[in-house]
Amino acid sequence: MAKKREKRTTPARPQLGDNVEILSAGEVIESPITETLETNYMPYAMSVIVSRALPEIDGFKPAHRKLLYTMYGMGLLKGGRTKSANIVGSTMHLNPHGDAAIYDTMVRMGRSNESLLVPFVDSKGNFGKAYSRDMAYAAARYTEAKLEPVCEELFRDIDKDTVDFVPNYDGTTTEPTLLPVTFPTILANNTLGIAVGMASNICSFNLVELCNATIALMKDENADLMQLLPAPDFVGGGSILYDAAEMRSVLEKGRGSIRVRAVWQYDKANNCIDITRIPPTTTVEAIMDKITELVKAGKVREINDMRDETDLNGLKLTIDLKRGQDPDKLMARLFRATPLEDSFACNFNLLIGGQPRVLGVRGILLEWAAFRAECVRRRTYHDLKGKQDRLHLLRGLATILLDIDKAIRIVRETAEESEVVPNLMIGFGIDEIQAEYVAEIRLRHLNREYILKRTEEIEDLEKAIADLEDILKRPARINKIIMNELAEVAKKYGKPRRCEILYDLPDEGETEEQQEVPDYPVHLFFTREGYFKKITPQSLRMSGEQKLKDGDEVAYTCESTNSAELLFFTNHAQVYKTRASEFADTKASVLGDFIPTALGMEDGEVPLFMAVTTDYTGHMLFFFQNGKCAKVPLASYQTKQNRRKLLKAYSEKAELAGMLHLTQEQELAIFINAGPATLRLLLVGSALIPEKTTRDTAGVNVVSLKKNARIQRVRPAEGLELADPHRYRVRTLPAAGAILKETDTLEQMTL
Repeated sequence: MAKKREKRTTPARPQLGDNVEILSAGEVIESPITETLETNYMPYAMSVIVSRALPEIDGFKPAHRKLLYTMYGMGLLKGGRTKSANIVGSTMHLNPHGDAAIYDTMVRMGRSNESLLVPFVDSKGNFGKAYSRDMAYAAARYTEAKLEPVCEELFRDIDKDTVDFVPNYDGTTTEPTLLPVTFPTILANNTLGIAVGMASNICSFNLVELCNATIALMKDENADLMQLLPAPDFVGGGSILYDAAEMRSVLEKGRGSIRVRAVWQYDKANNCIDITRIPPTTTVEAIMDKITELVKAGKVREINDMRDETDLNGLKLTIDLKRGQDPDKLMARLFRATPLEDSFACNFNLLIGGQPRVLGVRGILLEWAAFRAECVRRRTYHDLKGKQDRLHLLRGLATILLDIDKAIRIVRETAEESEVVPNLMIGFGIDEIQAEYVAEIRLRHLNREYILKRTEEIEDLEKAIADLEDILKRPARINKIIMNELAEVAKKYGKPRRCEILYDLPDEGETEEQQEVPDYPVHLFFTREGYFKKITPQSLRMSGEQKLKDGDEVAYTCESTNSAELLFFTNHAQVYKTRASEFADTKASVLGDFIPTALGMEDGEVPLFMAVTTDYTGHMLFFFQNGKCAKVPLASYQTKQNRRKLLKAYSEKAELAGMLHLTQEQELAIFINAGPATLRLLLVGSALIPEKTTRDTAGVNVVSLKKNARIQRVRPAEGLELADPHRYRVRTLPAAGAILKETDTLEQMTL
C-alpha cells in the first residue's frame, strides 16, 4: 500500500483572537480509500447490523426490546391502558431516535394492526391495518395501549439476574441486552430487517406447533421437523401452496420461498367474488391496482366492477363478475397475474452472540434452547444464593435460641454500640452477618415463639437448596423445566392455525388451463390497409379470388398452421402479439378482420408488417432511410408472461424504409434513391449484417449514402432477373451500390 501522503497548505481560516487559532485549520490530508472505509464506513455498517436491523435470539431488535421493557417498567402488564404518547415519551429514555420511530414500532406490535401472529401490545384506537397502505394509524395522542398478557412470558424472572443489563445511552438507567423469553419468539412472529450488505426476513409459525417442535428437538436433535412444523402460519391467513423441497430448505438452511394464495369465495346470489384473506407480502391497494391494469389492457374481460369493502369485521375485496363468467377460471388467471398469489422469501439471518448467522429452523430452535437453558441456570443460581443467605441468617438465629437471656445480657452490658456485634460473635460463635441480623431484631421479637417460627424454615430451606443444587448439576432437569414452560405457553396462549395448507397442487407446467387448440394448415393473408384473413386450403381452392377494398393489395401471404403466433409491427414502433387460432376461419370472398380494431390499437396506429412464427427462430431486419439496418433476433420478442403488446419494437431515431422477417440467411436487394431519375441497387448477404440484441437499436451502416440519398425499399433478391448480378453484389459493408441499368430498371419496375 502506498505511503500516506500529507499535503500541507497555509491556514485558510483567520485567527479568532490573540493567541487563539484553530488547530489543523486549512490542512488537507490525503489518505487511501481503504483507510477511509475502515475508519468511517465499517463502524457505521457494524452499528446497523448489530444494533439496529437484525433480530437477536430473543426475537427482538433493540427498538422493540426498549419499548417493551419501558412498558413493563411503567406497570402496563397488569395495570390499565395509558396514552400512547406517554409510552413514547418514556421510551425515549432508552431510545433517543425520535418519537415517530418509536410510535411506528409500537403500532406494528399492536393487536389491531394485524402485523404479528402473536401481538405484544394491547392497543385501543385506530392503529391502522398491515394489509392496507392507505389505512393510516391515528396520532399517539389519540390512542391507548398496554402490554398483552403473553408479555408475562417475555419478562418472567427478569429481576432474578436471568439476563445482563447495560447502561442506557446517557448512563442514567439500565436496560436488558436480551429478554428472558420462555418460548421462541424469534419464530413466533415475522421479522423483516435490512442492514448494510445483508438482510433478514423471518416468517412466523403457529405457536402451538412451534412449542411442540421445540420440545421434540430438545428430546431428540434429529427429530423430523417436516412433521412437526408442516408450514409457516401468517397472521392474515391465506392458503399455503406446499412445496416439500422448499419447506425442507427453510427448516434446515433458513432459505427458501413459501407461496401463499389468497382465500376467496363465490357469492352466487350477487354474482361476485369475495376475497377475505391475502398474502402477507402485499396489500389490498396493490392487488386492486394490478387488476385495474389488467382490465385496462384488455387482458381480463370478465370483471364488471371492483371495490374494497373492508370494515371493522375484517378484510373484504369484492369483484363483480359479468353475466355467465366462470369464477374459478377467473381466479386461476388472477393468481398468475396479480399479487393474489405471492411468495414469501425466507432469509433467517439473526444475531447469535453478536455475530450475524443464517440458520434453519432447526438451528434457531437449538440456539434458543441453549439461550433459555442459560436463563434458567442463572435464575436457579439466583434463587439458590438467596436461600443460602437466608439459611445462613436463620442458623445464626437458631443459635440465639439456645440462650436468649445471654443475648440480652450481652447487649445490655455492652458499653458502646459498635461493640454489640463483636460481642455477639464472641458470645455465640457466629459470624458478622449473623450477628448483625440478630442485633437488628426488635425487642418485641425476642421471644421464643418468634424465634421458633423463624427457625422452622431451616428444614424447608435445606431441602429447597438441595433441589436447586441438583438442578444446576443436571442439565436434563433444566431441559425439563424449559419443556414444562413451553407446554404451559402452548396451552395458555396457543390458537388454531390461520393458514390452510394445500398439498395437492398442479404441476408447474400446468400453470394455465390450456384449451385444446386444433392445429391444421392455413393460408394467412395480410393487406396494406391492415386486413387479415385466415383461410383453409380447401376453402382457398374453392374460391381463389381475394376480395379487397378499393386500392388495397395483399402485402404478405404465407402457408402456416392454426397454432402459429402472429407479430404485427406498427408505425408507433410497437408490436402486437396474437395467435392465428384467435381468428376465425374465413373465405377469400370477405374482407377479413381489421387488425387495428381486433387488437385494440391506439388512435392513428396502423400495422406495417406481419411476422409469422411457431418457434421464434430467425431475425427481424429493420432498414432505415438513413442507410442503417437493425438485425434483431426474433426471440427478443418472446416473453414468458405472454404479453400482448411490447413497446420499443424498433428504433424511432430514423425514418423506416422497410422490414423483413428472415428464417434463414439469404441475399437481399436494397434499392437506393440517389436523386432524380437515379436508382441504385445493392445486393448483399444478410449474414454480413451483424446481429444486435436490443430491440430498439439504431443498427449499423449498410449503405453509404450521398447527400439527399435514401434507402427506398428492400426485398429478397430471389426472383430478380438481372443481366449482371455481380455488378451490384458486394462482400463488405457499408457499400454504395451500383446504378441500376436501364434494362434491369425496366424489369424491376414491373415487379
